[in-house]
Amino acid sequence: MAVLKETFSVAEKISPGFERRIAFLDKLMVVVCDFTNGPADEPEKPHSHPHEQITYVAEGDLFLFMDDKKHRLTKGDIFTVPSGIPHCIQTLSSKVRLIDSFSPVREDYIR
Repeated sequence: MAVLKETFSVAEKISPGFERRIAFLDKLMVVVCDFTNGPADEPEKPHSHPHEQITYVAEGDLFLFMDDKKHRLTKGDIFTVPSGIPHCIQTLSSKVRLIDSFSPVREDYIR
């Protein structure tokens, strides 16, 4: 069992205004993503991956772009992304926190 305390764990800085914390087991991964560079002028570049994804919006407002649709999401909303489906977000507030769950584990996130 692992316990990751937010106050003691060091976030991985991915880019200016975007950092993440990761916890994983053999078949499941949870990623806490903090965006502090919003609101964004435009959406990020769409991407896809072979992993299934479920995301909980813990804080902030954003647009989700998927399946040629634009969805406005806010705190408490959840979205799912099937394997291989292109998707992206656009932050609408100064801070957005997303809790991503992936299966299988995203090996590309592990350093």
